[in-house]
Amino acid sequence: MACRAAGKRGIDVGLKRVLTSTSLGHAVGLTSRTSLGGASARYIPESSSSSFLQGSGHHTTLESPIRCFHASRELWARRKNDDQGVGLKTQKKGKFAKRIKKPPVDAPYVPPKLKRISKSLQDKTIDIFEGMTIVELAKRTGQSVISLQELLVNLGEKVVSEFDPLKIDVAELVVMEAGANVRRLHSNEGSEILPRPVVVTVMGHVDHGKTSLLDALRQTSVAAKEAGGITQHLGAFVVSMPSGAAITFLDTPGHAPSANPERVKLQLASEGFLLEEMGGDIQVVEVSAITKTGLDNLEEAILLQAEMMELKARVDGHAQAYVVEAKLDKGRGPLATAIVKAGTLVCGQHVVVGSEWGRIRVIRDMSGKLTERARPAMPVVIEGLKGLPMAGDDVTVVETEERARMLSAGRRRKYEKDRLRQIMEQRTKTNEPSEDDSVVPERTEMPLIVKADVQGTVQAVTDALRTLNSPQVFVNVVHVGVGPISQSDVDLAQACGAYIVGFNVKSPPSSISQAATKAGTKIMQHQVIYHLLDEVGNLVVDKAPGTLETQVAGAAEVLNIFELKGRSKSAGGDIKIAGCRVMDGHFSKSSSMRLLRSGEEVFEGPCTSLKINKHDVELVEKGNECGLVILGCNDFQIGDVIQCLEQVVRKPKLIISDNGIARIECY
Repeated sequence: MACRAAGKRGIDVGLKRVLTSTSLGHAVGLTSRTSLGGASARYIPESSSSSFLQGSGHHTTLESPIRCFHASRELWARRKNDDQGVGLKTQKKGKFAKRIKKPPVDAPYVPPKLKRISKSLQDKTIDIFEGMTIVELAKRTGQSVISLQELLVNLGEKVVSEFDPLKIDVAELVVMEAGANVRRLHSNEGSEILPRPVVVTVMGHVDHGKTSLLDALRQTSVAAKEAGGITQHLGAFVVSMPSGAAITFLDTPGHAPSANPERVKLQLASEGFLLEEMGGDIQVVEVSAITKTGLDNLEEAILLQAEMMELKARVDGHAQAYVVEAKLDKGRGPLATAIVKAGTLVCGQHVVVGSEWGRIRVIRDMSGKLTERARPAMPVVIEGLKGLPMAGDDVTVVETEERARMLSAGRRRKYEKDRLRQIMEQRTKTNEPSEDDSVVPERTEMPLIVKADVQGTVQAVTDALRTLNSPQVFVNVVHVGVGPISQSDVDLAQACGAYIVGFNVKSPPSSISQAATKAGTKIMQHQVIYHLLDEVGNLVVDKAPGTLETQVAGAAEVLNIFELKGRSKSAGGDIKIAGCRVMDGHFSKSSSMRLLRSGEEVFEGPCTSLKINKHDVELVEKGNECGLVILGCNDFQIGDVIQCLEQVVRKPKLIISDNGIARIECY
């Protein structure tokens, strides 16, 4: 038989020949796409198989159907090795353990472990120094070593080991990126330590002779050049004393403690500063700038105190300085007055001052002379900064311009984050409900833009304006700057509805003044702080919503009582009319009335009718008689007193004391 022969000779020859025969291929149902590697098997019913064999000359009828299989060479070879069918896999006999699925057990709930949240570093100050390691930084910041290493990589620094020393500039960048505040610690080991001149800060009340005292010491007259004879700026001077010693004085604008000397002494004692006359170690020297008495005693006291303190400073290495004043010069750019604390500041160095940076182009002493370097306790003016720093910023010397840019950008990001956080905290405190919310009216905002000639004045004016805050008006300084009033200031004021304050600056050009007038922006320019506080304080009073108060506008005595009978239910019931004479003030129909009997309140309600000789009126003056009806009141008696009550808005009051303290008093 053809099929049997094909089974004996194998798939390569027999099956191919059988399947490719004309009659057999037609019976099996092969198509032209049938091949050895991808043929399909079809079930042939019994009748078809029988007819197929009969057509081939055989008369044997198959009892079982024919199944055609497709197999590869590998499967066919496996067919020869065992008697199993092609494509069938026999399972090995063996013992198998039946798996029984147990129902889940109700286990007690165990909450997941919470991740440790590091303590907020926003209000934490980290001390850094030259040569500290990543491990030391991790301990002080509470961050992991890996996270600090990632910060170093982001800053472009090469990380080899967590025990490698870091530059102090790099350590500051890492700490600021971690979100903490930074304080630099400088070591004097191996440095040249020499005595330095003493630095004296002169503070006191406005117009009490601080600048005059310095003028007497150095034989000049600076106070006469100031507006109103009052110091408006912070200045630094080196005074050569008759003994040959040099003393650096810092002259500050006047502020307000009390003008009472005894009270000042008590306040100093309460803060822990005991004067010599109280058994302490703080000297008290009586001087007069007018008669120039006591100046020698002042010099002697200062030098004695400096000798006892053993004032010394490092003179070699990079300088450590602080800004005492800053201003914007039209020709020279940003100028910063600084005092060197340690080291030597050299012309040409790259520095970072606060969030600003630059290369020192020129160094001048306080007399305006050029100098190449500045030593400890020496006040100088430096030029070359890219922006205007703030008073109190530290001057940091760095090696390269790239490091200066990077450190300046890091500080700027940190300052901006802190500023936004303070704004959010302030808004949160403002929006917090209080127990007196039902009594205190809504607080309005008064935005201000402050421009001044120097940075120290900007800060002093801003602090003075913020003293005008009150429960009803919030004085919000939205922007400060150094220099004249510009068009951008007018645009900003128009956008936020702010007033512009110019202190000790030139009047803006006519184009800017006209733009401000067109935009409805008010510009206030002053040179004396008293006058500025007076004008801004009056604006605060006008802008305040005030508080509603009930006042007695008039009083009347009941002389007679009239009764009006009601004609119908729709017209109302009986009405009692009080015939009165106004004894004080006036009576208004739109006001409320209070009925008093023997000094005690009996009834209070609105007035529904007020007439004179049967004529309706809105107002009755003192001395006139009238008839009035109080809604819901039918219990009048002759001799009762009726008060007219009016709601009035009471505005706050601006109070400027003799010692210059300005405040807003709310009722």
